[in-house]
Amino acid sequence: MPMSAASKVAVAMVAGETSGDLLAGLLLDGLKARWPGMTSAGIGGTHMAKRGFQAWWPSEKLAVRGYVEVLRHYREIIKIRQQLKKRLLHSSHGQRPDIFIGVDAPDFNLDLEADLKTAGIKTVHFISPAVWAWRAERVEKIRRSTDHVLCIFPFEPALLAAHGIAATYVGHPLASVIAMRPDRAAARARLGLRDEDTVVAILPGSRKSEIQYLAERFFKAARHIRRGCHAIKFIVPVIPALKALIEQAAARAGMQGAVQIVDGQSHTVLAACDVTLIASGTATLEAALFKRPMVIAYNMHWLSWHIMRRKKLQPWVGLPNILCRDFVVPELLQDAATPEALARAVLQWLDDKTAAPEKIAALEQRFTALHAELQRDTPRLATDAIEKILAG
Repeated sequence: MPMSAASKVAVAMVAGETSGDLLAGLLLDGLKARWPGMTSAGIGGTHMAKRGFQAWWPSEKLAVRGYVEVLRHYREIIKIRQQLKKRLLHSSHGQRPDIFIGVDAPDFNLDLEADLKTAGIKTVHFISPAVWAWRAERVEKIRRSTDHVLCIFPFEPALLAAHGIAATYVGHPLASVIAMRPDRAAARARLGLRDEDTVVAILPGSRKSEIQYLAERFFKAARHIRRGCHAIKFIVPVIPALKALIEQAAARAGMQGAVQIVDGQSHTVLAACDVTLIASGTATLEAALFKRPMVIAYNMHWLSWHIMRRKKLQPWVGLPNILCRDFVVPELLQDAATPEALARAVLQWLDDKTAAPEKIAALEQRFTALHAELQRDTPRLATDAIEKILAG
């Protein structure tokens, strides 16, 4: 097909949760710049909608992590995938998409991509599944399912090429969105915080299941921290749809009114804080790009934990540690993630701020180097790769 700027490209996309919605929104910026007449539809969230994306289902429908948790929603998720596939393959307007882009959510997207690829639709997967960290067997499914993978980490294309999978390193889009030197003072001003305040950011996840397993223990940890220093400010950025769950968890932990809950603004909160207590996931990389000390934690259904632990290939779980290949920040997982242990780990960072500032400085240097490595013109590079696939 001709690839002029006036070409009307029809793109189908699926982004399965808040982080995927954010990344897909940034990708849409590049696609819209290349093809102003482009149309896009599928499953997405608010960031994608701001770029004109038509969401047939909201991304929250797929925001489930863990084997047991997925089983609880299995029928609904399978039904959505079947309905989406039918809609993409049998458009009532007679126009199937020119390309499908699955953004993360590999358990949902790879099976869908395989069916669409078999039917002759070009498929791209944005963000390589972390086969280098766990579930290495998925590499065969990736090869069957997708025409091309857009990688956000520099070592991934060579790894995929060894398995016959075409891939392009495009950098991590958040590395270009987040400033190399975040403005802490401006962020604090926006949140009504003073320069001299000691601020702990609490990020218990963006999925309902994460809130259920993590929020209350995070707030109990905050209560332990507060006993030693009432002056510490706790701030929690939340998705509006999960705000009620967060407030209930804070109340159960005895922290109602003792934490500042704000709608969205997670980047502002990370820029403003001294340290963050944070759920393992994409948000930990965002915290690293903001050069913030953190305590990474996770807890899930015990059966999901045992299954996932057996499939793990590296000693680290948190993205900052995986990318630095070292335990640069503490990880407290499953039974180790007690409120007392979480509180001690957060307090250690706060103590280091005054007693061992060189430790904080060394962490900031590691994260600055990581930021530079991930910083590329992601929307342009991704769009270049997608254009070649369409032209091919």
